[in-house]
Amino acid sequence: MFKLRCTVRNCHATLQRHGKGLTCSRGHHFDRAKEGYWSLIQPQDRKSSKAGDADAAVLARHRWLQRGNANAFIKFLKPWVTQALAYSLSNSTSDSNAPRILDLGCGEGSFGPSLFGEYANSYCGIDLSKRAVRLAARGWPEATWVLANADRTLPIHDESVDCAVSLFGRRPVSELARISKPEGKCIIAVPAEDDLIELREKTQNAGHRRSRWETIVTEFNSSGYQFLQHQLWSQQMNLEREAITDALAMTYRAVRYSQQAKLESVSEMQVTLAADVLLFARTT
Repeated sequence: MFKLRCTVRNCHATLQRHGKGLTCSRGHHFDRAKEGYWSLIQPQDRKSSKAGDADAAVLARHRWLQRGNANAFIKFLKPWVTQALAYSLSNSTSDSNAPRILDLGCGEGSFGPSLFGEYANSYCGIDLSKRAVRLAARGWPEATWVLANADRTLPIHDESVDCAVSLFGRRPVSELARISKPEGKCIIAVPAEDDLIELREKTQNAGHRRSRWETIVTEFNSSGYQFLQHQLWSQQMNLEREAITDALAMTYRAVRYSQQAKLESVSEMQVTLAADVLLFARTT
């Protein structure tokens, strides 16, 4: 199991398996949810009773991924993962010393087993949505899944992670820098400026293009990371009605702009899927 640390204020002791729960040396105890995840969130870490992504967005994203709509993107990412893990694997001293992998904002868990399936015992997915973490734990029970707030303090020890990934999720760079090993890698993916541009033009009457990756590079460079690589991934895909509805729901656009009515007569549409992917290394 991926080693975690206690989230009780000012504790940070290592959590060890004790029966069906986790206990630290100071006696703090955390039970495992029946779905198989660990809830390490503290009351001060919540801003609402339903923290994280809305259930509707989580379920829409789950349906979207289960249809295989991200298969091409996962195939694109696999060489990035191989590159990110190469250093830790080359410096491993035993077969059991698998690279420690953190999936930040793991969502409903589809990316984890697809990208890191052989590292279940050293993989940890963290998300703030209880619905998302439940789905993730059911889908890949061998891995470690944690309900926690990434914008607070991650339940991870300092300089202990070989590879961190944030795929369209949170990216608290100061916490990532704290938990990454020297030379540890970080893979960041964010929607590119043309992502779902056709849907945005249809629902908003204007397709606003905004590139984010240069700002992310500046942010990571100022926090002790070296920028290694950037690449734009894109794909044209024909979506049927159900997939269009889920694409809107999982990105909040249908809720935010209340413009789903503009798509009522659309039975299918060709859209652009696009992402900026970046690779960083933690400097020593």
